Amino acid sequence: MTGREATGGSGRIDPGADIGHVHLRVSDLDRAVRFYRDVLGFELTSQVPGAAFLSAGGYHHHIGLNTWESRGGAPPPRGTTGLFHFAIRYPTRRALADALRRLGEHGVRLEGASDHGVSEALYLHDPDRNGIELYWDRPRDAWPRDADGSIRSVLLRRLPAGYRSDAVAPANSLPTIYSATPGLAVDPSGRRAVVVNRKLAAEIDLRTLAVRYHPLTSTRTPACDCGYT
Repeated sequence: MTGREATGGSGRIDPGADIGHVHLRVSDLDRAVRFYRDVLGFELTSQVPGAAFLSAGGYHHHIGLNTWESRGGAPPPRGTTGLFHFAIRYPTRRALADALRRLGEHGVRLEGASDHGVSEALYLHDPDRNGIELYWDRPRDAWPRDADGSIRSVLLRRLPAGYRSDAVAPANSLPTIYSATPGLAVDPSGRRAVVVNRKLAAEIDLRTLAVRYHPLTSTRTPACDCGYT
């Protein structure tokens, strides 16, 4: 049977196909496992010499990690090809908000956030500088579309990448937020987070993911960087 026959003559991939897992080369296996298990919350399902496999919901693995050819190695330099990022999709907005809370609790830097119309997304890197997108999809009937019905992915309320400034506290227009991590601050109540650079603070309600933006007029320098990088 030809590929065209298998897909009903359309020549397109079966619509039931999806991305089953991502397998990453890492420099320190234990560190990588701690990040994906303890920070993001994946379950360690199996481990062999030089490799580990993690998943959500009892699947055999969604993420593979290995040091077979990369133990002690460095991330690829800028200007080279390879992985830009991989995306972890959450089932609900509330689940994504919980992921944001976990990042704050573990002192992980959030480097950007976007509303794409079809989805809302957070951006960060793992300890080996692999790009990660955490997102949830809006219901399909709410996706913006052009007149011909094609999906129109948009970029709204973009927070520029590179939230690594010394600014971790918002300006006086916001309530006090306590954090020692550049870029991402989480309210001790667990209800709000703030993503900050030198000019802008984005206040995120962790219950609804509603976002408010505030220009910065003053900042506070953190005592330490407690991130995983």
